[in-house]
Amino acid sequence: MTEEKSAPASGSILVVGGGISGLTTTLEAAEVGYEVFLVENNPSLGGRVAQLNQYFPKLCPPTCGLEINFRRIKDNPNIKVFTLAEVEKVDGSPGNYNVRIKLSPRYVNENCTCCDECAKACDTERPNAFNFGMDQQKAAYLPHEMAFPARYVLAPEIIGTDAAQKCKDACPYDAIDLDMAAKTIDLNVGAIVWATGWEPYDATKMDNLGFGQYENIITNMMMERLAAPNGPTQGKVFRPSDDKEPESVAFVQCAGSRDENHLPYCSYICCMASLKQATYVRERYPDAKIYIFYIDIRSPGQRYENFYKKVKEDENVFLIKGKVAEVSQDPATKNVTVVAENAVTGEKIHQEVEMAVLATGMQPTAANTTLPADLKFNTDGFMMNDFAKGGMFAAGCATKPADVVSSNQNATGMALKAIQTLVRR
Repeated sequence: MTEEKSAPASGSILVVGGGISGLTTTLEAAEVGYEVFLVENNPSLGGRVAQLNQYFPKLCPPTCGLEINFRRIKDNPNIKVFTLAEVEKVDGSPGNYNVRIKLSPRYVNENCTCCDECAKACDTERPNAFNFGMDQQKAAYLPHEMAFPARYVLAPEIIGTDAAQKCKDACPYDAIDLDMAAKTIDLNVGAIVWATGWEPYDATKMDNLGFGQYENIITNMMMERLAAPNGPTQGKVFRPSDDKEPESVAFVQCAGSRDENHLPYCSYICCMASLKQATYVRERYPDAKIYIFYIDIRSPGQRYENFYKKVKEDENVFLIKGKVAEVSQDPATKNVTVVAENAVTGEKIHQEVEMAVLATGMQPTAANTTLPADLKFNTDGFMMNDFAKGGMFAAGCATKPADVVSSNQNATGMALKAIQTLVRR
């Protein structure tokens, strides 16, 4: 006689990470009736996509996709969102996990209407992490104009200071709560999806490429913020040293990727990101010259290949097959010289440009953060799904470098895997 398996102890799903993969996983599961807890360690949802100017395949702004998803979350009673939240502990087995979550204080409650009075009263500024430190923001701030939840945050470093009290006194809605404290909550869930995403590889680790040493060398994610209308320059692409409109820009591919000393793998999206960013510059400055130094141009799929061909036809875009050996800066003009060997002609190239963009690779967030669960990782820090064991799954860029479309497809699959854990077998 075969013993019938009992139903799981919980019918809920925990999704860790509120980027595009986490949002998709959450919505796919919740909209077919499952209770989902979404945990994000930042004060708002959206992840890396929220920082982009445009994203493939349609080159639309983040508002195009994120606002719809935020509305779907807001309207769905099956979804509970926790921001400024971190998973501290996971115990149990598939179908029955006990999870402890730490909630850090926002110091702003649900009364907030985003009136901005607290920020006007705040006399303390801090580097704006959303813009990769390229500008300053008040210590009472809305993470960005599309933030969800739409609620201000007080930076913890001002708590206990006159600046915090000024914010509280200025708020007409009694939304500032300086007595908020960290707390923990315990959840019982049947499945967990880890959508912990990615972070740009630290460009300062590549001494030969000059990031952090020379003012006019930036990363590809910094370029996204410069080009974004809600970025530090309101969408104007200026070079950092003097706010000059650049007449020439070099893109350095595989900055840290495909390098055994840094990230040994291809980061998948960097070639297309640089081709896209070349169009940012060309659209703004019709006479600007673009130089793209590459090992191989990887444009997976017909749509990306067509985009590559279109950019390549631009007479002001020059593609040079050669890995950049070093980058230097002229102290007088602040211009940058990129040195590489042309792999086709054998010629050593010294190309002077007004600014350079490093196409830094995608590193999984989990590579630099210890996750408190029984998870498998490869040598590069990406999670490896154990479908035989089930219960806990990784989605999106937590498993490999991917674009938005691939991340969404994968996240939909992981939502289904999580649901399968919950049903009677």
